[in-house]
Amino acid sequence: MESSNAPPLFAKRKAKATGARAAKKTANVAVAVSEGAGKEEGAAEEITTFEGLGLTDWLVRACRELGMKRPTPVQQGCVPQILAGKDVFGLAQTGSGKTAAFALPILQRLAENPYGVFALVLTPTRELAFQINDQFKALGAEVNLRSTVVVGGMDMTEQAKALMQRPHVVISTPGRLRDHLMNDPGIPAVFARAKFLVLDEADRLMDVGFESELRAVFEGMPSDRQTLLFSATMTSNLQALHDVSLDKAFFYQAYEGFKTVEALQQQYILMDAGVKDVYLMHIMSSLEERKIRSVIIFASSCRTCHLLSLMMAELEVDTTALHSMKTQQQRLASLSRFKSGQVNILIATDVASRGLDIPTVDLVVNYDIPRFTRDYVHRVGRTARAGRGGSAVSLITQYDVELLQDIEELIGKKLEEIEVAEDKVNKTITKVFKAKRVAMLKIVDSGFEEKVKTRKDQKVKSLVEKGLLDPKRLKEKKRKRSEKVEA
Repeated sequence: MESSNAPPLFAKRKAKATGARAAKKTANVAVAVSEGAGKEEGAAEEITTFEGLGLTDWLVRACRELGMKRPTPVQQGCVPQILAGKDVFGLAQTGSGKTAAFALPILQRLAENPYGVFALVLTPTRELAFQINDQFKALGAEVNLRSTVVVGGMDMTEQAKALMQRPHVVISTPGRLRDHLMNDPGIPAVFARAKFLVLDEADRLMDVGFESELRAVFEGMPSDRQTLLFSATMTSNLQALHDVSLDKAFFYQAYEGFKTVEALQQQYILMDAGVKDVYLMHIMSSLEERKIRSVIIFASSCRTCHLLSLMMAELEVDTTALHSMKTQQQRLASLSRFKSGQVNILIATDVASRGLDIPTVDLVVNYDIPRFTRDYVHRVGRTARAGRGGSAVSLITQYDVELLQDIEELIGKKLEEIEVAEDKVNKTITKVFKAKRVAMLKIVDSGFEEKVKTRKDQKVKSLVEKGLLDPKRLKEKKRKRSEKVEA
C-alpha cells in the first residue's frame, strides 16, 4: 500500500506498507486508518453486568431504564478497552449493540471532564446519524448531554451555529462535515480538542466514494484522540487495513464472514420480470394471514421506490417511502411513521439497509436484488434482530439468477425457493397493471423524472471532479447504450 500525507487515524507512527490490491483505490484513507488495529481478538471472559464493564452508577441506571438488561458480547469486548484508553476496531453482526459499545465509554469519559466538542461520530447515512443521536441523548440524559446532527438536506447556516456552540457530541455524515470544514474558517477549531473519533458502519465509510471527505475530516482532528471503528461486515478495504496494522488498537471480532442469523428464514420466488409487480402484490395480500406486522420492501432506485409507492396507493395499500429524493424532513417523517406503527409497509432504497434499529420488522422483501451482494446481508439484517425470528423474500427474475448464486456463495447457504401457483397470482394481473400505468403517468406529470435526471447528472459531475469516474469511459458507455437502443 502506498504511503499517504493524510494524518493517521490510529497510530502516531508510520505503518509498514505491505499493500493490498483490493484497496489500492482507497490507499490514502486505508493507510490513514490502519496504523494500529492490533491482533487481540474477542473478550477474555464473559461479563454479565454493566457494572462489570467498569461503568459508573449513573450509566448503569441509564442502561436499566432503557431496558438493557445485560451487556452484549461486543459491549463486553469493547467497552473496557475504550475506557482503558485504547483505540478499538470492532466487528460484530447487525443488531449486536455496537452503538452502545462506543456511546457508553464516551459518555463516561465526557462526564469526568465535560467540554465540547468531545466526540465526533461519522456515519454513512442521514437516518443512521439521527438514530445514533437519539441513543446518545437517551444514555446521556442524566448529564444533560448536548449533541447535534450535521447531515445534508438541512440548513448549513443553522448547522454552523450549532457547531460553534460546541456541543459535547457531533454526529455527522462525511460529506456535509467536509463542506463545513472547508467553507467556514471557524469550524476546524471546534474539533481541536476532540478526544474521540468514531467511524460507524466503517466498511461503507472506507469505500472509495468517501476518500476525499474522510481526508478532510482526519486533517481537522487532533493526533492524540482515541479512534473507534465499528462494522457489521469485513470488506477488502477493512481487511487490508487490518493486514497492514501494527499492534496498537484492540481488535474485537465476533465476525464469521457474510453470514446471516439462523433465526432468519431466507426464500426467493422465481418469475418473469414482466410480472414482478403482480408477485409483489400477491405477497402483500397475505400479510394478515401470515401474521406479519411490518414489512420493508427494498428497491434499487428512488424512481422505483416512488413508483411502487404510487402504485400501491392506487391499490389502496398504505405505505411510506424512504429515499434520497425526499427532503430530510420527509425522510425522518417516513421513518417515524413506520417505526411508530402508523404504517406497516416501508418502501426504501439502501439508505434504510444499514444500522437502523426497527425491532418489529417481520419481513424484508427484495423487490430488486442488490447490485453489490454484501448489501443483501445488510438488507435482510433489518429483520430477525436480537434473537427474534424473521423472514426475507427475494423476487428473482430471469436477469437475477447469477446475482442470486453470488448471494448464496457469499452467505454460505442456499435460499429456499417458494413455489407459487401462477393462476392464483395472475388473478390480480389486470388490476395491478392498471395501477402501475396510473402511477407512471403521475410520475411523469409531477416532474419527478426530470428531478432524478438532474440529480444523476450532478452526481456524475461530482464523481468526475473527484477523479472517481473517467469521462472518456462514461462517454463510451453512453455511446454503446445509444447503439443498443437503436438496434
